[in-house]
Amino acid sequence: VLSADIRTFCTLQVVSTMALAKLLGENLQKTAKDDETVQTETLAGEGRYVGLYFSAHWCPPCRNFTPELVKFYNEFKKGGTFEVVFVSSDSDQGSFDGYFGSMPWLAVPYSDRQKKAELSREFGVDSIPTLIILKADTAEVVTKKGRNRVTKDPTGEDFPWSE
Repeated sequence: VLSADIRTFCTLQVVSTMALAKLLGENLQKTAKDDETVQTETLAGEGRYVGLYFSAHWCPPCRNFTPELVKFYNEFKKGGTFEVVFVSSDSDQGSFDGYFGSMPWLAVPYSDRQKKAELSREFGVDSIPTLIILKADTAEVVTKKGRNRVTKDPTGEDFPWSE
């Protein structure tokens, strides 16, 4: 028989993994031109954060910001509390593969255009690049101004940058 505290903890863990999987889908793409995936539930957890990066190769401001985000990600991910998920607005699979190939993080599979549309609608994304930071345990928005925050705080000193 489980104690009430353990049952509550287990219930919260299931809810947190379900929140991200419901939002992003069961699996995320690990690398470009590859079928290897990561289960979305592995990103969930208290004290962890997920950045949804809405971007596209055809977008000059995106191509300018992506290297900044890569640098931030590579430094900040070392703490194990941050992951980025690319949500592509590219016009075809080849453009997605080329652009995503320059990124060290995960992606919503390009083939899931419906999920991309749902996420854009859910978060009111009307321009790119956009970086939205979520709590990984609840999928609640921390900030919709992640791009601005990465630029102003490239070391993540004030992360997770609440609104």
